[in-house]
Amino acid sequence: MTKKRIGPTWSRRAVLASAGAALLTGCGLAKARRTSEPPRHRGPTSTVPSTTTAPTGPARYVANGSRSGHAVALTFHGSGDITLTQELLQSAHQLSAPITVFGVGTWMEANPALASQILAAGHTLGNHTYTHPDLGSLDASGVADEIQRCAAVLDHIEGNNGLWFRPSGIVVPTSLILDQAGLAGYPVSVGYDVDPLDYEDPGSAAIVARVTQALHPGSIVSLHTGHAGTVEAFPALVAMIRARHLEPVRIGDLITV
Repeated sequence: MTKKRIGPTWSRRAVLASAGAALLTGCGLAKARRTSEPPRHRGPTSTVPSTTTAPTGPARYVANGSRSGHAVALTFHGSGDITLTQELLQSAHQLSAPITVFGVGTWMEANPALASQILAAGHTLGNHTYTHPDLGSLDASGVADEIQRCAAVLDHIEGNNGLWFRPSGIVVPTSLILDQAGLAGYPVSVGYDVDPLDYEDPGSAAIVARVTQALHPGSIVSLHTGHAGTVEAFPALVAMIRARHLEPVRIGDLITV
C-alpha cells in the first residue's frame, strides 16, 4: 500500500562533524554517557525528503512489539566495514531472515550501492542520523540537521525518508528528539529491549547467550553491522529464535506506525 509522500520542513544548519571512528564503535558509547513495509525503490534526487506518512506531532518511542505474537526484529546499527555487512546480507539471504538496518547517513552516502543492496534483498533501511553524534547533547537545530540530512540520503537512495528512525548516542530519546523526528516525517522512534553489547566484541558465543537470555516475543534486538562476532553469531541467533517458535521479521512487520 503506497501512502502519499509529504516532505518535512528543512533546517539548513551546516554540520561540523566527522563520521570517523565513532561510526565503527557503535551506539554503546551512549550507555557510558548517560504494518507492512512501504514499497522500496530508488527515487530521483530530492532536496526535500519524502515520507510515506504525515505525522501530526512528535514521534512516539517504541522499544518492543506485541508480546502475544511470534515475531521478533533483528535490527542493526549500520556503519563500519562494508565487507562484514555484505557477509551479513549473504547469511540473511541463505536463512531467509529479514533484518532492519538503521544506517548512519555518512556511511550510506559513501556506500550507496550497499544501501541499495540492503533494500533489493527485501530488508528495511532506516535513519540513524547523519554523523552519529550523541544526539542528546545537541540543541534543536543540531538534532533537526542530523535527522534531516540522513533523511535526504535515504530519499536519494530509496525515494522516501525510510519511515523508521533510531537516534544515535542515546537509548531513550528526549522530548526534543521526538519533536524533531516528528517534524522530519518520522512517526516512530525505534528503541530496543535486547542489547547484547555486541559493539564491545565479546565474541559470537557471548552474543548468542545474551540474546537468548533476554529474548521474548515482540523483542527488538540491537546489533551492529561492523563487528565480526555479530556476523558470526547471526546464523545461531536465527536458529535459536526459530527453535523458540518465533520468527525474525522486519521492523514494519512487528510494530505499526
